[in-house]
Amino acid sequence: MRKIYVMMLVLCGFLVNAQLYVSPGSYMYVNDQHVFVTGNVELNAANSFVYLRNGSQLLQGTAGLGANRGLGNLSVYQEGTVNNYQYNYWCSPVGNVNSSTLVNNAFGVQQLGAPTTATATSAATILPSWNYDGVSGAGTVSISSRWIYAFRNSNAYSQWAYVGNTYGINPGEGFTMKGASGSDVTVPHTGAGQNNPGSKQRYDFRGKPNDGTITNAVSTDNLTLIGNPYPSAIDLNAFLNDPLNSAVIDGRALFWEQVPVNTHVLNQYQGGYGIYTPGTGYTPADFWSYNGDGAYNSDLGVNGAVYQRRFTPVGQGFMVKGKAPGVVTMKNSFRVFVKEGAANFSEFARQGDNKANSENASSQNSEFFPEIPNVAGRDYTTERKGYAPQLRINAMFNRSGVSPTTLAFNDNATDGYDYGFDGLSASGSNPSRFFYILENDTREYTVGAYKFNIDKKIPVGLVCNAQANFMIKAVECLWGFDENQPVYMHDKETDVYYDMREDFFNITLPAGTYKTRFEITFRDNNLSNDDNAFADFRIYQNNTSGMLTIKNPQSVTLNSVALYDVTGKSIFVKNNLGSNLIYEFPTAGLSEGIYIVKLKNQEGKELAKKVSITKK
Repeated sequence: MRKIYVMMLVLCGFLVNAQLYVSPGSYMYVNDQHVFVTGNVELNAANSFVYLRNGSQLLQGTAGLGANRGLGNLSVYQEGTVNNYQYNYWCSPVGNVNSSTLVNNAFGVQQLGAPTTATATSAATILPSWNYDGVSGAGTVSISSRWIYAFRNSNAYSQWAYVGNTYGINPGEGFTMKGASGSDVTVPHTGAGQNNPGSKQRYDFRGKPNDGTITNAVSTDNLTLIGNPYPSAIDLNAFLNDPLNSAVIDGRALFWEQVPVNTHVLNQYQGGYGIYTPGTGYTPADFWSYNGDGAYNSDLGVNGAVYQRRFTPVGQGFMVKGKAPGVVTMKNSFRVFVKEGAANFSEFARQGDNKANSENASSQNSEFFPEIPNVAGRDYTTERKGYAPQLRINAMFNRSGVSPTTLAFNDNATDGYDYGFDGLSASGSNPSRFFYILENDTREYTVGAYKFNIDKKIPVGLVCNAQANFMIKAVECLWGFDENQPVYMHDKETDVYYDMREDFFNITLPAGTYKTRFEITFRDNNLSNDDNAFADFRIYQNNTSGMLTIKNPQSVTLNSVALYDVTGKSIFVKNNLGSNLIYEFPTAGLSEGIYIVKLKNQEGKELAKKVSITKK
């Protein structure tokens, strides 16, 4: 294959159809672009360099095992998003330069540095394990080796594998690393911004660029921390949907998110895992505190935000869970050139690149992706952005803990498990839980996908180890789900339908497991009547405000509204109500229980509906 020989080259375009050879004492400087190499990269000598700057990336089109060689270095930046007390999950795009052999090499954090100029870097100082705090200074960074861990095909917190200051991170493995306190105002080159404005340390990854097929072991019900192993973005959907991977993992990528709490003490950590699936996108993390052994302690009442994970940036680590013994596989065919930013569906860790967001804001208004350079030859301009139409349904436990869930709809989904759509709960040992129940499946799902039907009934489960209050609400319609579609929680035991678009479904349950009592529906069968005279009415008890609320969007004239308790005792009757769009009646002074609302229109037709009054 033809080679392109590089001496001193500043590249502002892109390179194709060649092997890339950088001769001794030479470099390639790539600014705000990508380089596509169809063959291998040879950085021939220790003073041979490729510099990727301002979001530049390297794509390689080889198949099979990596074939890069040489003693030189590729340099690419990534910014962490935590201070010295919090973790990011990382995956290195480069390996150690310890030989010129054709192999992807292991990585060590001593390969990191703080940039000082466009091409120079100050090697990181690796602090001993008894020094807990990383520090950012003027063109320098110190990293505590205490927090460098891998998680390999394991299922217990105690199985985190300490790596520290060694070349012990295998290609494609993820690793944990805490950030650096302080700030670094160094601006290494135009467009870069300063190295660390505070809790966003820039790291210069230098080494042999990873390339080709990279595998890591997985097994049934075990987690493995992996990530994007290349100096380019990857299409996470392509990775998760690849047949080699769908055979051995469960279709989710789990991203660690953490609440900023300035402590190194485990039982004061606060965080959780967001869930990404190709069909439904990202479900925010449910934030918990932890015991000293890493077990869940209590829900914090807050949760993470939605981040765009489709195109996983350089350096990003995430967990996968095995469903069968084997290896999870990364391939060059997953590689794409996508710059970071929410508008590009590419965000690192917990925050994106504001510059990229601004530059690409217009792309958010397009239905289809723009042209995306990629190795697989995929035409992204024919692919619609986004995911299945869905509802974000949040569950609150004892008026504090919040657990975000996703209920999605796709014409090809079934009532059973659908790979790439349904997502198992990331924290199934929580003392209070709300989840979706799939057909012929005993597991608990935070993400559920179904084929939509107005008469659909979706079973859900509630679990509490002790008496608990549950408040559940449909808080958001996403990716085209009908904003006007009512969504109800049906309590089959009391036959009451709770309008979860308007208010919380609110119930206190004794300790137990409830897998057959509750279901989500899209009709309130208590509203059904022969002539459909009240079809557009929305009647619900707003327990948050202590009001019985009736919405009348078609301005039908009402003669009366009456409220009765379950014994038939009249609570109130309101006559000659006219045709208002909304009616509200105070109920704060009433006892908790089931009540009957009766409406009568000017033609004398009647409608009765049950509501449940509870105290906040």
